Amino acid sequence: MLTRRFVTGALTGGALLAAMRPALAQFRVEISGVGATQLPIAIARFRDEDKTNQILSSIIRADLERSGVFRGQDVTAVIDEMAQPPMAEWRGRAVDALVGGSVTRLADGRFDVRFKLWDTVKGVEIGGQSTAVVAADLRLAAHRIADYVFEKLTGDKGVFATRMAYVTKGGGRYTLRVADADGEAAQVALNSPEPIISPAWSPDGKELAYVSFEQQKAVVWVQDVLSGARRKIADFRGSNSAPAWSLDGKQLAVTLSRDGGSQLYLIGSHGGNAQRLTTSSAIDTEPVFAPDGRIYFVSDRGGGPQIYRMPGGGGPAERVTFVGGYNVSPSISADGRYMAYVSQQGRSFKLQILDLLSGGPPRSLTDSDADESPSFAPNGKLLVYATKAGGRDVLMTTTVDGRIKARLLSSTADVREPAWGPYGR
Repeated sequence: MLTRRFVTGALTGGALLAAMRPALAQFRVEISGVGATQLPIAIARFRDEDKTNQILSSIIRADLERSGVFRGQDVTAVIDEMAQPPMAEWRGRAVDALVGGSVTRLADGRFDVRFKLWDTVKGVEIGGQSTAVVAADLRLAAHRIADYVFEKLTGDKGVFATRMAYVTKGGGRYTLRVADADGEAAQVALNSPEPIISPAWSPDGKELAYVSFEQQKAVVWVQDVLSGARRKIADFRGSNSAPAWSLDGKQLAVTLSRDGGSQLYLIGSHGGNAQRLTTSSAIDTEPVFAPDGRIYFVSDRGGGPQIYRMPGGGGPAERVTFVGGYNVSPSISADGRYMAYVSQQGRSFKLQILDLLSGGPPRSLTDSDADESPSFAPNGKLLVYATKAGGRDVLMTTTVDGRIKARLLSSTADVREPAWGPYGR
């Protein structure tokens, strides 16, 4: 296994379908592991949710369990937002928090979604909301309820209503998809017989940069997520790869081999002249911007691939990883505290996490042996990554302590190259 962004080869190109359309791949979430402390919560069945095409209570529970913070309790009762639940009874069932609600079809065809959250320990109502959505947005409404519950009970912002990009391979075709954070409700952004790699979200979540081989070489594109319109950003002689957005979204760091070896450059988000950032005889690639503006990247200037960092405008680089002889694919959490990456250990490639503030040793987060492409959720509490299971490429999420993992099980294709999107939708 070799990270797809560290070594890029020339492949043949082909046709594409740029228009967004519903995807065929469907996911289910399989959660494993036990957290150190988990809040027991009951998500009651919403009144009349069975009259829609989405069971909101199940979506909310899966979201909260995947966070690693909550332990869902089995509930068969239907409880709506007008209920006065018996708090002592729920406390006796070891439930600390309770969610109930309703889904009502309106005359215009939309659905009125309402819910309330109760603290059964204190015996009080915490709050609730109501919203009217079209049928296609019922899943999104459920994710937003999960975000509300997560934030009210933890103080941290939830990420369940954010989006994820990933690439599927099946039937001899590669497809870039944009989906909910649980992998569901995917839309096709690009379909091609040639590889698509390295999707990267713009800071505002409106655009995706990626590398496509449709022109018989690696070319960097940027695509509007809503309209599907796209533009070439880097199509220089040689290979163009590994795009990463600057913090303000006005530039991208890319890896170009136009002047010989693979080096890092800055280029405007609409293309143009490229400003060289590194000058070495090594392979410098896989740049990513940290919240403080510095660029983390991979280089073999010390003999083997290791992770370095330098100022955002270029300059002296300092080595960051020292454990192991092969460390690639850095991803930095939004608060700048953690760096996730992939490290070779023997014949295995494992997801690691390094606390950049404490300076302690890296920790392994997985027991799998073919991990790649880590990407932080925007709140820094979860990671998504690709790995292999049962001979298939699959996506997994994990908490930053590695205790809770969720496998996103695709029914139709191998899945790889995940990129977790920012807030805002």
